[in-house]
Amino acid sequence: MRTTNARNMLHLHSHKTVALGKTALRIVFVFYCLLQLQLPTATAQFNQGKNLNYLDFQQKNYYFGITLGYNASDYRIYHSKDFIRNDSFTRAESVTGPGFNLGIVSNLKVGEYFDIRFLPTLSFTEHTIRYSPAGQNGRIVSRPIESVLVELPFHVRYKSAPYHDFRLFVIGGVKYSFDVASDSRTRQAAGLVKIAPTDFQVEYGAGIQFFFPYFIFSPELKVSQGINNVLIFNDRLQQSTVLEKVLSRTFTISLHFEG
Repeated sequence: MRTTNARNMLHLHSHKTVALGKTALRIVFVFYCLLQLQLPTATAQFNQGKNLNYLDFQQKNYYFGITLGYNASDYRIYHSKDFIRNDSFTRAESVTGPGFNLGIVSNLKVGEYFDIRFLPTLSFTEHTIRYSPAGQNGRIVSRPIESVLVELPFHVRYKSAPYHDFRLFVIGGVKYSFDVASDSRTRQAAGLVKIAPTDFQVEYGAGIQFFFPYFIFSPELKVSQGINNVLIFNDRLQQSTVLEKVLSRTFTISLHFEG
Protein backbone atom coordinates (compact mmCIF):
# COMPACT_ATOMS: atom_id res chain seq x y z
CA MET A 1 0.00 0.00 0.00
CA ARG A 2 1.34 3.46 -0.90
CA THR A 3 2.17 6.16 1.62
CA THR A 4 -0.55 8.79 1.93
CA ASN A 5 0.54 12.19 0.64
CA ALA A 6 -1.19 14.82 2.79
CA ARG A 7 -0.45 17.54 0.29
CA ASN A 8 -2.27 15.66 -2.45
CA MET A 9 -5.24 14.98 -0.17
CA LEU A 10 -5.65 18.72 0.32
CA HIS A 11 -5.42 19.39 -3.40
CA LEU A 12 -9.17 19.26 -3.92
CA HIS A 13 -9.80 21.59 -6.80
CA SER A 14 -8.31 23.83 -9.47
CA HIS A 15 -6.23 26.71 -8.07
CA LYS A 16 -7.06 28.85 -11.08
CA THR A 17 -10.82 28.70 -10.49
CA VAL A 18 -10.35 29.37 -6.75
CA ALA A 19 -8.39 32.48 -7.69
CA LEU A 20 -11.16 33.55 -10.08
CA GLY A 21 -13.77 33.01 -7.38
CA LYS A 22 -11.82 35.07 -4.83
CA THR A 23 -11.29 37.84 -7.38
CA ALA A 24 -15.03 37.88 -8.16
CA LEU A 25 -15.84 38.11 -4.44
CA ARG A 26 -13.52 41.10 -4.11
CA ILE A 27 -15.17 42.77 -7.12
CA VAL A 28 -18.66 42.19 -5.66
CA PHE A 29 -17.51 43.66 -2.33
CA VAL A 30 -16.07 46.75 -4.03
CA PHE A 31 -19.28 47.25 -6.01
CA TYR A 32 -21.32 46.93 -2.83
CA CYS A 33 -19.18 49.56 -1.10
CA LEU A 34 -19.57 51.88 -4.06
CA LEU A 35 -23.34 51.44 -3.94
CA GLN A 36 -23.36 52.40 -0.27
CA LEU A 37 -21.33 55.53 -1.04
CA GLN A 38 -23.77 56.79 -3.65
CA LEU A 39 -25.32 60.15 -2.78
CA PRO A 40 -28.78 60.30 -4.43
CA THR A 41 -29.30 63.99 -3.60
CA ALA A 42 -25.99 65.08 -5.12
CA THR A 43 -26.58 62.83 -8.09
CA ALA A 44 -30.01 64.32 -8.67
CA GLN A 45 -28.51 67.81 -8.62
CA PHE A 46 -25.82 66.74 -11.09
CA ASN A 47 -28.39 65.24 -13.44
CA GLN A 48 -30.88 68.08 -13.17
CA GLY A 49 -31.50 69.77 -16.48
CA LYS A 50 -29.75 67.15 -18.56
CA ASN A 51 -31.47 65.09 -21.24
CA LEU A 52 -30.27 61.68 -20.06
CA ASN A 53 -31.06 58.33 -21.70
CA TYR A 54 -31.85 56.56 -18.42
CA LEU A 55 -34.90 58.82 -17.89
CA ASP A 56 -36.67 57.11 -20.80
CA PHE A 57 -36.22 53.69 -19.20
CA GLN A 58 -37.39 54.91 -15.79
CA GLN A 59 -40.93 55.03 -17.15
CA LYS A 60 -40.94 51.28 -17.88
CA ASN A 61 -42.07 48.84 -15.18
CA TYR A 62 -40.63 45.89 -17.06
CA TYR A 63 -38.51 45.17 -20.11
CA PHE A 64 -36.82 42.27 -21.91
CA GLY A 65 -33.57 41.52 -23.65
CA ILE A 66 -30.94 38.94 -24.54
CA THR A 67 -27.78 37.82 -22.77
CA LEU A 68 -24.51 36.44 -24.12
CA GLY A 69 -21.78 35.07 -21.91
CA TYR A 70 -18.53 33.19 -21.47
CA ASN A 71 -18.21 30.71 -18.60
CA ALA A 72 -15.41 28.79 -16.89
CA SER A 73 -16.66 25.72 -15.01
CA ASP A 74 -15.18 23.10 -12.72
CA TYR A 75 -16.09 20.90 -9.76
CA ARG A 76 -15.25 21.19 -6.10
CA ILE A 77 -14.16 17.66 -5.24
CA TYR A 78 -14.20 16.05 -1.77
CA HIS A 79 -12.24 12.82 -1.32
CA SER A 80 -13.79 9.85 0.46
CA LYS A 81 -12.18 7.61 3.09
CA ASP A 82 -11.51 5.04 0.38
CA PHE A 83 -9.15 7.51 -1.27
CA ILE A 84 -6.63 7.02 1.57
CA ARG A 85 -6.70 3.23 1.16
CA ASN A 86 -6.54 3.08 -2.63
CA ASP A 87 -3.27 2.22 -4.41
CA SER A 88 -4.23 3.45 -7.88
CA PHE A 89 -4.56 7.24 -7.60
CA THR A 90 -2.56 9.89 -5.75
CA ARG A 91 -4.87 12.72 -6.71
CA ALA A 92 -8.36 13.37 -8.03
CA GLU A 93 -8.88 16.91 -9.21
CA SER A 94 -11.11 19.01 -11.43
CA VAL A 95 -9.84 20.82 -14.51
CA THR A 96 -11.52 24.08 -15.51
CA GLY A 97 -13.21 24.07 -18.90
CA PRO A 98 -14.57 26.87 -21.12
CA GLY A 99 -18.12 27.39 -22.33
CA PHE A 100 -20.66 29.98 -23.43
CA ASN A 101 -24.22 31.06 -22.63
CA LEU A 102 -27.16 32.35 -24.64
CA GLY A 103 -30.37 33.43 -22.94
CA ILE A 104 -33.35 35.74 -22.55
CA VAL A 105 -33.68 38.51 -19.95
CA SER A 106 -36.96 39.36 -18.21
CA ASN A 107 -36.75 42.29 -15.78
CA LEU A 108 -39.44 43.58 -13.39
CA LYS A 109 -38.84 46.82 -11.48
CA VAL A 110 -39.67 46.87 -7.77
CA GLY A 111 -39.34 50.47 -6.64
CA GLU A 112 -36.44 52.72 -7.56
CA TYR A 113 -33.50 50.51 -6.66
CA PHE A 114 -34.61 46.87 -6.93
CA ASP A 115 -35.37 44.51 -9.81
CA ILE A 116 -36.60 40.92 -9.99
CA ARG A 117 -35.01 39.08 -12.91
CA PHE A 118 -35.66 35.78 -14.68
CA LEU A 119 -33.06 34.69 -17.23
CA PRO A 120 -33.79 31.34 -18.95
CA THR A 121 -30.49 30.34 -20.54
CA LEU A 122 -28.97 27.66 -22.73
CA SER A 123 -25.46 27.02 -21.42
CA PHE A 124 -22.68 24.93 -22.95
CA THR A 125 -20.07 23.86 -20.39
CA GLU A 126 -17.09 21.55 -20.18
CA HIS A 127 -15.73 19.80 -17.07
CA THR A 128 -12.95 17.27 -16.58
CA ILE A 129 -12.14 15.09 -13.57
CA ARG A 130 -8.50 14.01 -13.72
CA TYR A 131 -6.95 11.14 -11.76
CA SER A 132 -3.18 11.09 -11.27
CA PRO A 133 -1.61 7.59 -11.06
CA ALA A 134 0.26 6.28 -8.01
CA GLY A 135 3.32 5.07 -9.92
CA GLN A 136 5.63 6.99 -12.23
CA ASN A 137 4.73 4.71 -15.11
CA GLY A 138 0.99 5.04 -14.57
CA ARG A 139 -1.31 6.77 -17.02
CA ILE A 140 -3.32 9.85 -16.12
CA VAL A 141 -7.02 9.07 -16.37
CA SER A 142 -9.36 11.89 -17.42
CA ARG A 143 -13.14 11.91 -17.35
CA PRO A 144 -14.40 14.70 -19.68
CA ILE A 145 -17.98 15.84 -19.11
CA GLU A 146 -19.55 18.06 -21.76
CA SER A 147 -22.94 19.46 -20.85
CA VAL A 148 -25.75 21.34 -22.55
CA LEU A 149 -27.66 22.94 -19.69
CA VAL A 150 -31.12 24.45 -19.62
CA GLU A 151 -30.80 26.96 -16.78
CA LEU A 152 -33.54 28.83 -14.91
CA PRO A 153 -32.01 31.58 -12.73
CA PHE A 154 -34.03 33.91 -10.50
CA HIS A 155 -32.18 37.01 -9.30
CA VAL A 156 -32.81 40.06 -7.16
CA ARG A 157 -30.83 43.09 -8.29
CA TYR A 158 -29.97 46.14 -6.21
CA LYS A 159 -28.95 49.25 -8.17
CA SER A 160 -27.22 52.46 -7.20
CA ALA A 161 -28.62 55.89 -7.94
CA PRO A 162 -27.95 56.76 -11.60
CA TYR A 163 -24.94 58.91 -12.31
CA HIS A 164 -25.16 60.57 -15.71
CA ASP A 165 -25.96 57.56 -17.94
CA PHE A 166 -24.74 54.60 -15.89
CA ARG A 167 -25.38 52.92 -12.56
CA LEU A 168 -23.77 50.10 -10.59
CA PHE A 169 -25.57 46.99 -9.35
CA VAL A 170 -25.14 43.79 -7.38
CA ILE A 171 -27.20 40.61 -7.82
CA GLY A 172 -28.04 37.53 -5.80
CA GLY A 173 -30.29 34.56 -6.42
CA VAL A 174 -30.72 30.86 -7.12
CA LYS A 175 -30.59 28.71 -10.24
CA TYR A 176 -31.96 25.33 -11.31
CA SER A 177 -30.27 23.60 -14.24
CA PHE A 178 -30.89 20.42 -16.23
CA ASP A 179 -28.34 18.76 -18.50
CA VAL A 180 -30.10 17.65 -21.69
CA ALA A 181 -26.89 16.00 -22.95
CA SER A 182 -26.19 13.98 -19.79
CA ASP A 183 -24.83 10.45 -20.27
CA SER A 184 -25.71 9.38 -16.72
CA ARG A 185 -28.41 6.98 -17.98
CA THR A 186 -26.64 5.49 -20.98
CA ARG A 187 -25.06 2.05 -21.01
CA GLN A 188 -22.00 3.42 -22.79
CA ALA A 189 -21.13 5.32 -19.59
CA ALA A 190 -21.27 2.23 -17.35
CA GLY A 191 -17.50 2.31 -16.73
CA LEU A 192 -17.28 6.06 -16.14
CA VAL A 193 -17.91 8.40 -13.23
CA LYS A 194 -21.48 9.66 -13.57
CA ILE A 195 -22.76 13.14 -12.81
CA ALA A 196 -26.43 13.87 -12.09
CA PRO A 197 -28.25 15.83 -14.81
CA THR A 198 -29.96 18.22 -12.35
CA ASP A 199 -28.31 20.82 -10.15
CA PHE A 200 -29.19 23.70 -7.82
CA GLN A 201 -26.86 26.66 -7.36
CA VAL A 202 -26.69 29.97 -5.52
CA GLU A 203 -25.45 32.93 -7.55
CA TYR A 204 -24.00 36.35 -6.77
CA GLY A 205 -22.29 38.99 -8.83
CA ALA A 206 -21.99 42.63 -9.86
CA GLY A 207 -22.09 44.78 -12.95
CA ILE A 208 -22.70 48.17 -14.56
CA GLN A 209 -25.65 49.49 -16.54
CA PHE A 210 -24.91 51.80 -19.48
CA PHE A 211 -27.96 53.62 -20.85
CA PHE A 212 -28.06 54.26 -24.59
CA PRO A 213 -30.92 55.87 -26.55
CA TYR A 214 -32.49 52.55 -27.60
CA PHE A 215 -31.14 49.91 -25.21
CA ILE A 216 -29.32 49.22 -21.93
CA PHE A 217 -25.93 47.53 -22.09
CA SER A 218 -24.96 45.69 -18.88
CA PRO A 219 -21.67 43.79 -18.48
CA GLU A 220 -21.82 41.50 -15.46
CA LEU A 221 -19.51 39.20 -13.47
CA LYS A 222 -21.17 36.27 -11.69
CA VAL A 223 -20.19 33.28 -9.53
CA SER A 224 -22.40 30.17 -9.26
CA GLN A 225 -21.89 27.67 -6.43
CA GLY A 226 -23.61 24.26 -6.42
CA ILE A 227 -25.39 23.30 -3.19
CA ASN A 228 -26.22 19.64 -3.88
CA ASN A 229 -23.96 16.66 -4.51
CA VAL A 230 -24.04 15.87 -8.26
CA LEU A 231 -21.99 12.65 -7.98
CA ILE A 232 -23.91 9.46 -8.83
CA PHE A 233 -22.11 6.96 -6.58
CA ASN A 234 -21.08 3.59 -8.06
CA ASP A 235 -19.58 1.18 -5.51
CA ARG A 236 -18.24 -1.05 -8.32
CA LEU A 237 -16.13 1.71 -9.87
CA GLN A 238 -12.94 2.80 -8.09
CA GLN A 239 -12.96 6.23 -9.73
CA SER A 240 -16.31 6.78 -8.03
CA THR A 241 -15.56 5.24 -4.61
CA VAL A 242 -12.57 7.56 -4.02
CA LEU A 243 -14.96 10.54 -4.25
CA GLU A 244 -17.34 11.53 -1.48
CA LYS A 245 -18.98 14.63 -2.89
CA VAL A 246 -18.81 16.72 -6.06
CA LEU A 247 -20.16 20.27 -6.21
CA SER A 248 -20.42 22.35 -9.37
CA ARG A 249 -18.93 25.81 -9.68
CA THR A 250 -19.00 28.37 -12.52
CA PHE A 251 -17.57 31.82 -13.16
CA THR A 252 -19.46 33.76 -15.86
CA ILE A 253 -18.88 36.99 -17.74
CA SER A 254 -22.21 38.11 -19.25
CA LEU A 255 -23.24 40.88 -21.64
CA HIS A 256 -26.91 41.87 -21.29
CA PHE A 257 -28.72 43.88 -23.96
CA GLU A 258 -32.07 45.13 -22.65
CA GLY A 259 -34.66 47.67 -23.64
